[in-house]
Amino acid sequence: MQTPAADPARGYRLETEPYGPRVKVVVDGIALADSERAVVLRETRHEPVVYFPKTDVRMDLLEPTGYRTHCPFKGDATYWTVEVGDRRIENAVWAYEEPIAEAGPLADHVAFYRNRMDEWLEEGEPAPAAAAAAPHDHENPLVDWLMRDAARVSSVDELVLGLGRRLDAMGMPIQRLNLIVRTLHPQVMGTLHVWERGQAAVDRIELSHARSREERFLVSPFVHIFEGRGGVRRSLEDPEAKLDYPILDDLRESGATDYAAMPILFSDGQIHALTLATDRPGGFETAHLGQLHEVLPLLGRLVEAHAMRHTARTLLDTYLGRNTGGRVLEGLVRRGDGEVIPAVVWWADLRGSTGLAEKLSRERYLELLNHFFECAAEPVIDHGGEVLKFIGDAVLAIFPLRDEPRAPERALEAARATLAQIAQYNEKVEGDDPELAVALALHLGEVNYGNIGIEGRLDFTVTGPAVNTVARLERLAKGLDRPVVTSGDFAQRVLDQTACLGSHALAGISAPIEVYTLKEFA
Repeated sequence: MQTPAADPARGYRLETEPYGPRVKVVVDGIALADSERAVVLRETRHEPVVYFPKTDVRMDLLEPTGYRTHCPFKGDATYWTVEVGDRRIENAVWAYEEPIAEAGPLADHVAFYRNRMDEWLEEGEPAPAAAAAAPHDHENPLVDWLMRDAARVSSVDELVLGLGRRLDAMGMPIQRLNLIVRTLHPQVMGTLHVWERGQAAVDRIELSHARSREERFLVSPFVHIFEGRGGVRRSLEDPEAKLDYPILDDLRESGATDYAAMPILFSDGQIHALTLATDRPGGFETAHLGQLHEVLPLLGRLVEAHAMRHTARTLLDTYLGRNTGGRVLEGLVRRGDGEVIPAVVWWADLRGSTGLAEKLSRERYLELLNHFFECAAEPVIDHGGEVLKFIGDAVLAIFPLRDEPRAPERALEAARATLAQIAQYNEKVEGDDPELAVALALHLGEVNYGNIGIEGRLDFTVTGPAVNTVARLERLAKGLDRPVVTSGDFAQRVLDQTACLGSHALAGISAPIEVYTLKEFA
C-alpha cells in the first residue's frame, strides 16, 4: 500500500508498504522484536524505517518515557527506553500512537533506532546497513546537515565535532578546526573549541582576559577578525608563503597546506571566528570553501543560540550564584516561585566599615571591601555553599541541608577558612593601611528560598525568621567581641567544636536564645 503525504509535485513524499523479510532486533542476546509482518516507511530525504507490530515486540522490556516529538503529517511520537538486564538504552524506541491519516498504517507499530541495537537480522542473517536516504534537494550538502543533524545538537562542542566530521566526509580533509566564541564573563574572554581529525571529542579551552592580552594572542588571526578587518587565507605549501602569524609556522610544521580564518557574525553584530587547516596537497578546493562560506550565516545562528544560553547561565551564576542561577534558568521566574528548605544561613560583615569608608578614599575603600569579600565569600563557594548577595559590606549565603547532610560542618570549615584568609591578609598590611576584621554569624533553620519583589523587578533570595535571626546574631558578635557566633540550633550539630556563651536577647525576637562561638574564641 502507498499513502502519499503531500502533492508529489512539491517533491516530498511519505510511503508505507509491507517489508518482505522476517526481521529480528536483538539486544544483549534477547530478541526485542521478531516479525514477518513489519512495514517500511519511506520518507523523502530520510533513511527507510522499519515499523514492527506491537504484538511482535517485547513491550514488557520497554519503559515509557516522557519524551515526545512531532511530525506534521505523521503525528506525535511517544518513546520508550529499552531495559534488558543491566542495559538501558534511553528513548531508543518510538511509535505514533494516534497517527495522522497519511501515516495510518503505522498505528499499533513501533520502530527502533537501528544503530543503537546490538543486532539487526533479516531471515536470520545480519542485515546490511539501511538504505541511504533519498538525495537531498540542495546542491550544498552542508545545508542538509545543518537542517537535520546540526539543529539537534545540544552544545557548541557537538556542533564543532559534527562540522569537522561532515567536512571531512564531503572530501574537504580538515586537519584542524577551531571555533572561538567570545563571551560575557568577568574572568573569561571567550571559549575556544578545537577539533582535530581522528578526535572523538572536541577540546574546550576557556581563554581568560589576561591570556587575551598575551603577545601570542594579540598577533593571532583572531584579533584581525575581531577588529572587523575581514578574514585570513594563507597557502602554506609555497616556500615563499606569507607567514605573518605565528600559528602559521606551527601549522606548516605539522603538515598543513592551507589555512582559512573566517568571521562569524551574531545578530547583534558581534564577531566570532572559525578557522580551518587542511593537509590536502594543493590546499582547499574553491568549491568546498564556497560551500562552507555559503552556510556561515546559518551556522552562526546555531552557534549564537548555544552561546546565548551559555551567556545567560554565566550571568545568572555570576550575579545570583550557581544553584540559584540554575533554578531561574529552569523557569522559576515568577514572583512567589520557590520553596521552603532547611539550610545553614551565613552572615559575614566587615567590622568598622563605617569608619573605614569615612577615612579612606573611594577607590581604596572599594579595594579593601573587595579583599574582604574574597575572604568572606570565596570560602563559602569552595565548601559547597551558595553566596546569595552582597549587602553593603556584608555577605549573605546559605548551605542547604537537603542534598548535603554535612552542611553545618562545611559551613564551619568555611568560617575557619575565612578567618585564616583574613589573618593572611593582615600579615601583609604595612604602615597605616587598615586591617580586616569580621563579624560572622551562623544559624540553622528553614528559609523561604525563591522570588520576592515586584513583577518587573525580582530578587531570588532567602527570607523568613531564620534570616532575621542570623542578621541579629551578627550584630551580637560585634557586641561580644567574637569573630564568630552561632545559634544553639546550629551548635547542636557541631557541639564538639563550639562553646556556649550563655543566653542572649536579640532585637525583635521574643525569647532569648543560646549563643555559641568556636571553642578557640570561648
